[in-house]
Amino acid sequence: MSAEATVEGLARELSSYLDTTRINQVRRAYYYAEQAHEGQMRKSGDRYITHPLAVAHILADLRLDHQSLMAAMLHDVIEDTGIPKDALAEQFGDDVAELVDGVSKLTQIEFRSRAEAQAENFQKMTLAMARDIRVILVKLADRLHNMRTLGPMPYEKRQRIATETLDIYAPIANRLGMHSICTELEDLGFTSLYPMRSRYISKAVDKLRGSHREIIEDIRGKLQEKLEERGLPGRILGREKHLNSIYNKMKFKQKSFHEIMDVYAFRIITDTEDDCYRILGAVHSLYKPLPGRFKDYIAMPKANGYQSIHTTLFGMHVNIEIQIRTEEMEHIANNGIAAHWM
Repeated sequence: MSAEATVEGLARELSSYLDTTRINQVRRAYYYAEQAHEGQMRKSGDRYITHPLAVAHILADLRLDHQSLMAAMLHDVIEDTGIPKDALAEQFGDDVAELVDGVSKLTQIEFRSRAEAQAENFQKMTLAMARDIRVILVKLADRLHNMRTLGPMPYEKRQRIATETLDIYAPIANRLGMHSICTELEDLGFTSLYPMRSRYISKAVDKLRGSHREIIEDIRGKLQEKLEERGLPGRILGREKHLNSIYNKMKFKQKSFHEIMDVYAFRIITDTEDDCYRILGAVHSLYKPLPGRFKDYIAMPKANGYQSIHTTLFGMHVNIEIQIRTEEMEHIANNGIAAHWM
């Protein structure tokens, strides 16, 4: 294992936001899980402990608390090793044992059909969330790492896990406002279910990206000039379209690949809410806003806490989609409910 994939690599990452006592508790959970899973291997040939450690790394990137990280280390212990919940409670406390038990119960839920999965699953997930949202966060991280390492699995199991990911886990991540995890789950699920379509769209995106580069840089430059002219702070980022999103628009909205990709998307990150509205005025003075294509999610946030201003402009003979938000809103847009731990 590389340094980044060891418990000491994780401890170094955790030292940026956890104290030594709590880091040592996470370490202790790791060594307990390592012993419990002794002799167990993943389909990849790696020792099983590499999986809970990777799940903990995902949660550390979200800066989750030490109990969530301990639960990540121990999340398969009850189900896979026969160690009871009471033994975990005795070693690590009731809160950690409850988290591990909650994740184990979610793992055991099975569904006979897509409709049943989507209906009943949301009810059970909601019940689990009402108890402790961290159960869901550990489970999402568990699913994300399993999707990243799906390759060695038998074909039928890969298809089942990928379908379940698209039907259940990606929508839950979306509901929680966890955009980064949601889009990665969607793209991994799509690529696993439709490898040829995924390769085709990916190649087409790469080809188009090359031909669009000049116009993207031109628009970005003009936006930057306009902000500087008005004395407004702002980072201007391009926005990538994701494979699953492109495919769904082609399939359900009956749009061609070139129609979808013929929109140039940018995100402007600034300091304050007032700056967001000033930047909106600035970009509207630069390019013509399209009627009916403006949404103010700062004044009216989405249910999952998402905030941003969305506007679509027409300039340089193309449509330009712009999202404007503060650094804090960007943080919440990417990490959703997990941002409250950060």
